[in-house]
Amino acid sequence: MASIDVDFTGGGKKNVVKETVIPPERAGLKTFINILVTILTAVIAFYFMLPPVNFKAPEFYLYLLIVFCSYIASSAITSKAIVRPEYMPYVKRNSLVPIILIVVVGVIFAGGYISSATLFRAKAYSRILKIEETDFSKSVTVIDSLSGFKNVPMIDAAAAGKLADKTLGDLYLESLESQFEVDYDYSTQINYKQSPVRVFPLRYGDIFKWLSNRAEGLPGYIIVNMNTQKADMVMTEGGIKYSPSEHFGRLLKRHLRFSYPTYIFGQPALEINEDGRPYWICERMDKKVGLLGGDDVVGAVFVDAINGEHKYYDIEEIKSGVSKDGENLSWVDQIYPADLLMKQYNFFGKFSNGFFNSIIGQSGVKLTTDGYNYLALHDDVYMYTGVTSASSDQSIIGFALINQRTKEAFFYQTSGATEKAAMESAEGVVSDKGWKATFPLLLNLDGEATYFMSLKDNNNVIKSYAMVNVSQYSDAVRSPSDDNPDLKACITAYVSKLAARGVHLNIDLTGTAPGGSSGGDTPTQETKEVSGSIAEIRPAVISGNTVYFIRLQNSKTYYTASAADFGSLPVILNVGDYVTITVPMSDAGIVQAKDIKLSVPQTEQAG
Repeated sequence: MASIDVDFTGGGKKNVVKETVIPPERAGLKTFINILVTILTAVIAFYFMLPPVNFKAPEFYLYLLIVFCSYIASSAITSKAIVRPEYMPYVKRNSLVPIILIVVVGVIFAGGYISSATLFRAKAYSRILKIEETDFSKSVTVIDSLSGFKNVPMIDAAAAGKLADKTLGDLYLESLESQFEVDYDYSTQINYKQSPVRVFPLRYGDIFKWLSNRAEGLPGYIIVNMNTQKADMVMTEGGIKYSPSEHFGRLLKRHLRFSYPTYIFGQPALEINEDGRPYWICERMDKKVGLLGGDDVVGAVFVDAINGEHKYYDIEEIKSGVSKDGENLSWVDQIYPADLLMKQYNFFGKFSNGFFNSIIGQSGVKLTTDGYNYLALHDDVYMYTGVTSASSDQSIIGFALINQRTKEAFFYQTSGATEKAAMESAEGVVSDKGWKATFPLLLNLDGEATYFMSLKDNNNVIKSYAMVNVSQYSDAVRSPSDDNPDLKACITAYVSKLAARGVHLNIDLTGTAPGGSSGGDTPTQETKEVSGSIAEIRPAVISGNTVYFIRLQNSKTYYTASAADFGSLPVILNVGDYVTITVPMSDAGIVQAKDIKLSVPQTEQAG
């Protein structure tokens, strides 16, 4: 029998077969190409992604991953390792640095995520927003007369948007395609000259309309008075050149990123100062918990929408209303977005007693309801929302009221209906009509907490007003007329309903109800006069109103004159008539006339 030889010299260790690294031809040149591709990828990706160069921004990690992976992919392509596997060991060795960097970045992100987890940092989250308990009558202005409604919004954002859209549509010929659209995403509700208004920016209809109009920019913005429901197109001298609908260097996000590469920005919003000049308010965000958690506003960049000039202000300057250089900043209303404030309040209400209490026991846990609205108080805009307990979301235990400029936050305790329940109660009164209630406004009617809503049809047209008592929400009342929303009649019905239940309100109903006249001035526009012979006049029926589009000799501008505003004058005008038209300081596109009259050429006056 043959002997069996066993070799124990290896100590029982397995033999490790090392991969043979075979460099491709001209490896040095290909490495240079890989580096060049990586640099180009970094530049192009930064230009389009526009991430903040900040490890507190999650999108920065994605950007780095794309850049590092571009080197590995380029190395695999240039070495032909995809089709020749023998070069794969070379690709692995050549990509060692980017692979290590990917691991390092991944570890930083994972560590940041853990350091920001609510499981470990619940208390820190709960302290981002400080809440002061207060009394309802001290927080919300008492309304005890009809005139007290002059600063109460009668419509919601959707109805205001419809008015803005109609206003823009009235400026264009039916036979010409509109060049611009209302940009609802960046609209803002503010206090303007003591009246609640919503400012709507415009955007280009598409890339081709941008190409046709970019030299002049967007013609202006639309301002809608939320009380009087009056909408105006405000033309800006020089046009709005910087906006989210621009391209290349005038794109607002790119303009900000190249000027402030490390800043984390929230969503910008368009506001106007007391002179009606538009500014993009771009809040700067920071993380208050760990590396990646607890968003909060630490300042804002104000960008002049017309010329792109910008300046950064610290949050304490904005809160005080005066910059370090003495500039007035009190006109700014919305620095803290409502969605952010809702999130911060829920952190406070959920985690004040620790993370595990928010899940087990839930002692003292309280959360906001599903929506919010705005109140105009003391020339500032406050966000308010109902607050419910974790054990029941069918009724509120109070309201949160938070200043969107200073972040002063108040809670006042009361029991009653949630906003959703109040809306359902109001809609029940008109169930046969199918009208929908707007999200309620919280009013203080002679000390009684009251939900005020508009009832609107499927076209967002306001058909009636409704009121619901917060504590006695089963009985909703509305203004009786279906064609003419009557605020006085709604208040009268509400007072009578409460009186039948033993609650007596002293509301002065003398005078004219707000809504029919202006509750605040719109921005004053500079005007000029243009004169010339009519080269073209074209009528169009828009929204039931006849509008005349007039073009003068040697001009490409159309001036609009509505028969409703100018009576029979536009009807009798003919091609060749010499007219003088008063218009805003704008020469581009289609301009709404402020005044129009027949006149005589200066040469004939001299003769």
